Amino acid sequence: MATVELVGKATAVLRAVAACEPSGASTTEVARRTGLPRATAHRLLHALADEGFLDRAVDARWTLGPEAYLLGVAAAPRHDVSARAQPVVRELALATGESAFYSVRRGAETVCLIAEEGSFPLRSHVLHVGKRFPLGVASAGLIILALVPEPEAARHLEHADLAAHHGPAHATPALADRLAEARRVGYAVNPGLVVEGSWGLAAAVLDDRGRPVGALSLTGVESRFPASRVPELGALLMRAAHRLGTDAPPSGARAR
Repeated sequence: MATVELVGKATAVLRAVAACEPSGASTTEVARRTGLPRATAHRLLHALADEGFLDRAVDARWTLGPEAYLLGVAAAPRHDVSARAQPVVRELALATGESAFYSVRRGAETVCLIAEEGSFPLRSHVLHVGKRFPLGVASAGLIILALVPEPEAARHLEHADLAAHHGPAHATPALADRLAEARRVGYAVNPGLVVEGSWGLAAAVLDDRGRPVGALSLTGVESRFPASRVPELGALLMRAAHRLGTDAPPSGARAR
């Protein structure tokens, strides 16, 4: 059991560092993100660095190392969706002028894999490649949580305590209303709940069994998302997400 717990702690440290790319994370920040004592985080960080999974910059911040890259390259043929998703993300950015993204679901989180800046000069900087959010936070996490089975969503909300980490707007009653609206219209709206004035919209990409495996999203400043434009952008995202999901390989063919 101790070995299993150690592996869990080590992978939590890796995820915490990855979430802070490309600028890296301090030891204190890793401890805060993982909930580990600082001394434990320090030991694990150095052990992972000794194995090449982490690097330490001159400013003492930790970043992912070469072994992490090599593992990713080895896994890419089975898991990388960039070849299919990148053109779709680029089309969304060109068509709307907003920044467009593709995020995938990893357990109880979303992870941004692809980003394409729009032509509009004012941008939201909430989302970037490698950024992780819990399900229910930001537009991608909202739409994915809205479409998972309701008992699963309820368990997530019971344990995640989103309000404590992301503000009172993420308390369960308010979040339940947004999830219900997302189910009704087919896309999710984040009206500046992560960063004031920074809006986002997202539509879920479904696998062949109808499960949400990722989300396409658009982000920008509030003035770019008036009530008259939101349904238009939502419909555009849903069409793109449906196309991307239809082009995906059957779920049974994916590595489990």
